[in-house]
Order: sequence, then C-alpha cells, then structure tokens
Amino acid sequence: MLTIYQWVDGSLREVVTPDGPCWINLADPSSEEILRVQTLTGVSREFLSDPLDRDERPRLDVDDDGTVLIVVHVPYHEPNENLHPFNTLPLGVVHTSNAVITVCNRPTPIAASFLDQIRRVCPPEQKFRFTFHLLWHAAILYLRYLRDIRQRADLVEQELHESISNEGLMRLLNIEKSLVYFTTSLKADDILLSRIRTTRQLDIDEDDLDVLEDVRVEYQQALEMASIHSNILTGTLDAFASIISNNLNNVMKFLTSMTIVLTVPMLLASIFGMNSWLPFVRNGNPAGFFIVVGLAVVLVIVTVVFFSRKRFF
Repeated sequence: MLTIYQWVDGSLREVVTPDGPCWINLADPSSEEILRVQTLTGVSREFLSDPLDRDERPRLDVDDDGTVLIVVHVPYHEPNENLHPFNTLPLGVVHTSNAVITVCNRPTPIAASFLDQIRRVCPPEQKFRFTFHLLWHAAILYLRYLRDIRQRADLVEQELHESISNEGLMRLLNIEKSLVYFTTSLKADDILLSRIRTTRQLDIDEDDLDVLEDVRVEYQQALEMASIHSNILTGTLDAFASIISNNLNNVMKFLTSMTIVLTVPMLLASIFGMNSWLPFVRNGNPAGFFIVVGLAVVLVIVTVVFFSRKRFF
C-alpha cells in the first residue's frame, strides 16, 4: 500500500502526486509501488527493499548522494495470533532531498497514531524532527503494549493460583517470548539512537537533538519496563515449575505411603493363609480369624501414625 502526504495548512494531507516535500508511506508494498517511489524520489531500490526483510537489524546507512536510511524495530500486535500476539518488525525511514519515506512489510498503527497527534507532527522538510517524532510514537506504542502484556500476565497468574494447567503455563511462556522480542529490539534501537546522536555523517541541529533525547528517554523507559516484566515473568515461571515439582513429590510420597499401608494386611493375610500350623488358629479356635484381623488393623494404624508424623500424608 502506497500513501503520499503533504503539509497543507498546518497538517498532513493525503495527495496523489506530490509537488514538493512530502511523506511517502509504504506498507507491504508491491513491486510496482516500489518502482513508482524510485521514479518519484530517485532513491536506490536497496534502501526500499532492505527494511522489508523481517530479519533486518536496526542500523544507520548514509549513501554517497546524501540519502539516509534508518532502520528501527517497532512493535505490532496481531489480535488473531494465539502464540505470539506481540512482536516486532523492521521499519525503514529514508531521507531524500525532497521526501521522507517510511517502509514496512506490513501496516502498523504508528502511521495512524502519528497522523492523529497534531502536537507531534511537523512538515516533512524538517526531516530529522519528522523522523524523531515518528520514533516517539513507536516508543509510546511499546509502552502501551507492555502495559497490555503485564495485564495479560497478571490474569494468567491468577488463573494458575487457582489451578495449575498446561494451557496457562504455555500462555505465560508465549508472553515471555513477546517480552524477549521487545527487550532485544529496544536494546538495538537504543544503540541506534545513540549512534544517530553522535555520528558526524548527519547534520542535525540542536533543537532536533533535544527531540532525539526525548525519544531516547522514552525508549529507555520502555526497555527498563520490558526488562522488569521479563524478569518478573521468568521468576513466576520458575516458581510455578517448583510448585509443580513439589506437588509431584507430595503425590509420590502419598502413593508410596498408601502402598506400604496396604501391604501390611496383605502380608498378614499371606502368612496366615499358608497350609501350615499357625498361632491363633490351633484346634479350630473360632477367635483366630478375628485376632488376625485385629492384628492387621493395629499394624495399619501404627503405620499410618508413623507416616503422618513424617508428613507423608
């Protein structure tokens, strides 16, 4: 999908053909759309196709003609995905002489959020400030998704406190994977922002650097938040694993104790069931049977008391 915006009367308006500085947004573009953007801006195809690779890492690249490529990782949420509803993907921001181009392999809510927030939008000719405002919205989206992830984890933990199930543990594991994706991407983004601030290849004025510093603060806050949630969730999973192991040990102790308790009367029955002379049954004593049963009951009670004191029950 190809969308072109120009600064008109203090806001961004969608146009068909730009006649000046503009913002070109490419989301899951076709080959024809990429070719059209190449024709309009003269940017190399590699700068437009590299961010479409899901494995592309955050980086900064400056071409010989002054064209700048900034690749960052931004979050996205897939409501219909059960395994990994939260993930990250590369977003490329290309600066040409008359345009800012954003390239992503799927539509993200960052563009819509960017258009809705008038305070954080500026003309595309202010390329770096425009880019930094766009990254600020990506950082805010990270924070929003992290709060959502924390709420989901809390709900699953409450369910597991009532009854530990494999489904609940798998849901927690998937949430932990999302946090790992977020933490890894935020660390790489923070390194990239530091490089943008210190590199001599880019001519960024002091006002735009102040905006960049605000963006870094938001990214560092998101990184710290993701790290804390990830550590808490890892500890929670370890605690539930210990609880499951402890419950299994308790069950095994109980079953072992019950096996021993039931073995006592079976042993007596086996002994007194032999075809040989035995006490209590000599000369056909009618009380012999009850004596043997009573002895078995006494031994069972003694065994149960012994295991109870050892907390096997």
